[in-house]
Amino acid sequence: MAAIAPRPKARSHSGRRPLLVFVPLVLFAALAALFVIRLYSGDASLLPSALIGRQVPAFALPPLEGLPDKPGFSDADLRQGNVTLVNVFASWCVPCHQEHRLIMRLSADPAVVRAGVRLFGLAYKDEPANIARFLAEAGNPFANIGADRKGRTAIDWGVYGVPETFVVKGDGTIAYRFVGPIGEESYRNVILPEIEKALR
Repeated sequence: MAAIAPRPKARSHSGRRPLLVFVPLVLFAALAALFVIRLYSGDASLLPSALIGRQVPAFALPPLEGLPDKPGFSDADLRQGNVTLVNVFASWCVPCHQEHRLIMRLSADPAVVRAGVRLFGLAYKDEPANIARFLAEAGNPFANIGADRKGRTAIDWGVYGVPETFVVKGDGTIAYRFVGPIGEESYRNVILPEIEKALR
């Protein structure tokens, strides 16, 4: 009787399983590393904007409910001959609270006031009651406040997040864009010089 050949052993796939477990971990680590590199790769306020040197996009923002003395504004309001700072902010934004005292200081700066520079607020994806409460507590530096409830206008301006501040020349040309909260150093060394440039 012929000998029965031994059946070949089935290959075990258990050796591959531990390797597959590490794939998501490796992907997560790579994404986390990319995020950290982007976060610390430079000054966020220096992010380029395709709108610098161009006219503001067409828009019309209604006023905030509950603030009847503060009208909304449109692109036409930014072509009235005055340099305007448009500050994109929200009551739920912690950095907006941090920079607000400097926005208040700017609105009361004698040189800024004499030059006729205006401050407009763009309330980004916020409830009117929350904005009204925030400004009642921290002070209201804005001549006009537009309600951008859906964030559509901010998208057209190329806004990444809040806060952001734009310096707009009297003819409606965007002269400068500052990303992130304004601090003491950027107030003195960036914002005020950029206003002076826009006034020339």
